[in-house]
Amino acid sequence: MVTALVYGRFGAALAVTGRNLAAARHASYWLVLVAGFAEPLLYLFSIGVGVGALIGDVPVAGGERLVSYAEFVAPATLAASGMTGALAETIMNFFGKLKYLKLYDATLATPVTPTQLAAGELLWAMARGAFYAAAFLGVMVALDLTTLLRALAAWPAALLVGFAFGGLGLGLATFLRSWQDFDYVNVGQFALFLFSGTFAPPDGYPLAARILIELTPLYHGVELVRGICLGLASWSLLWHAAYLAAMAAGGLWIAGRRLGKLLLS
Repeated sequence: MVTALVYGRFGAALAVTGRNLAAARHASYWLVLVAGFAEPLLYLFSIGVGVGALIGDVPVAGGERLVSYAEFVAPATLAASGMTGALAETIMNFFGKLKYLKLYDATLATPVTPTQLAAGELLWAMARGAFYAAAFLGVMVALDLTTLLRALAAWPAALLVGFAFGGLGLGLATFLRSWQDFDYVNVGQFALFLFSGTFAPPDGYPLAARILIELTPLYHGVELVRGICLGLASWSLLWHAAYLAAMAAGGLWIAGRRLGKLLLS
């Protein structure tokens, strides 16, 4: 009885994920996937390696340790790519299916609930994020920017970043009215990319700006992934992980509620 109940809840979400997998067999989708992986690599080599040659070492762990700028930027770029990939899948693609393809009207005519539908879309976004994270961590290990063991530990952390922004993206997509609203999303996403401790320690900003940065979700993702990749073990990593997990759960809950209101009312 319990097994059947659990399978019914998770099986429906996996069915939504399976539908997306079947639809992704076209070559054009895989070209988009490869292009999405190339973007963080360009940032790593152009800024982390290129600009890093001019900057030199960067202090971390409260100034107790120095690391190369490439080592500092690489984990942040990984976290940022998790954000970008998750938002692209859960906002743009999800919005198109919801508003224009009307795919979910038919889906919710089956026993799939709005929350299961949102969970299935989130799992599909994480499949994309898992590919990005694994490939990028492989590059980091090859360039000696982290160790293999740290990369293995950082992989689930990178997935958690994707889950957090995937949940956020699903929730936001239900409030968008048209494609023009993506301009606001892009501005917010780019601001997070630049000002979340990605390329410079937050300590260098004025106090008010530093507080604002430390409240942003990508900052927590950057700090979590960077801490693991650099071996900076501290209790603060648990706080960063809890923040991201709560963000993922909250976004998923909002998306489920909004889908039910939009499609079942």
